[in-house]
Amino acid sequence: MPTPSTDSQSAPDVKSALTGFAADFRGFRTDLERRLAEQSTRLDALDRKAIASARPALSSTRTDPASPHQKAFAAYVRQGDEDRVRHLDLEEKALTTAVAAEGGVLVDPQTASRIETVLRSSSSLRSVARIVQVEATAYDALVDHTEMGAAWITESSAISETATPNIDRISIPLHELSATPKASQRLLDDSAFDVEGWLAERIAARFARAENAAFISGDGVDKPKGILAHPVIDNASWTWGTLGTIPSGADGAFSASDPGDALVTLVYALPAGYRANAAFLMNSATAGAVRKLKDADGRYLWAEGLTEGQPARLLGYPVLIAEDMPDIASGSHAIAFGDMRAAYTIAERPDLRVLRDPYSAKPHVLFYATRRVGGDITDFAALKLLQFSS
Repeated sequence: MPTPSTDSQSAPDVKSALTGFAADFRGFRTDLERRLAEQSTRLDALDRKAIASARPALSSTRTDPASPHQKAFAAYVRQGDEDRVRHLDLEEKALTTAVAAEGGVLVDPQTASRIETVLRSSSSLRSVARIVQVEATAYDALVDHTEMGAAWITESSAISETATPNIDRISIPLHELSATPKASQRLLDDSAFDVEGWLAERIAARFARAENAAFISGDGVDKPKGILAHPVIDNASWTWGTLGTIPSGADGAFSASDPGDALVTLVYALPAGYRANAAFLMNSATAGAVRKLKDADGRYLWAEGLTEGQPARLLGYPVLIAEDMPDIASGSHAIAFGDMRAAYTIAERPDLRVLRDPYSAKPHVLFYATRRVGGDITDFAALKLLQFSS
């Protein structure tokens, strides 16, 4: 009897394998279709949620959740509810973080940052100066304003002692700055009234006016010391502790023959290391006069900013308009030029306190807002002045 071939013996095995593979494939396809259906359902839900969030609100009522501190601060401003802030202190286990020991409540971070944004964006030295935050009553800056000695040596030569740098300590005391806006209790009771925004705008506007004046000409008595409160000297004889000046070429005016030369001299009187970050500082009246100046080829020295929000440029350097700078007059220092971040330091405490007073100005409620700020020159080499004199 003939023996069955190998091919005839393997045919059932192949058929069985193909049947199993087909069954597994059908199961895989069924599972894949189920997963795709579930994914499609989830995507439809996400699309509906996105569409719903994009719809315009049917009511002007704010629905965004506020932080506990912000809610407590709003309750204090509107109704004088100080207990809610104290309770928040106990919950956070951080006594006196919200209620000041000397009275008043610390402004919530959102409102405080809004005030800080307004102050930084205002036309003042704050927008370009160095700003440090301190917890003490003063800020001490250590300034090295002399060159450390160096010498070339050989392998066998004796090493001699070189000159050592002199380090000065400049102390910037912090002074209390206050503002007292007021509003009627009826207005505060109106839930549609944005009391935090109103308070931030009023406080920031008054703080900015006081700071701007002090940073320019403050005498340092119970206020920051301004850049123009320091002694001045002809730049050829400049020494540390004074500000070097460049004459304009005419008493109370620019030189009639070459008015732009004084500005060029002013720029190059500043050491090269400071010029990369330097800027001009002047008020609007002075800027109006400078804008008319031309070079020998009849081209204006002044160039407007190329994009919105960018400062104008004079001789290639940005111009900061600070209305508290003096006008052009006999002997005045109407234009400053320098690296303001290196030259001037503003020291401040990060907290802002508000004390609610419903009694002193009935039927209005007074808000006594205070913060501590100081300022002074910390690098006398980084700033030069144009003096309108012959």
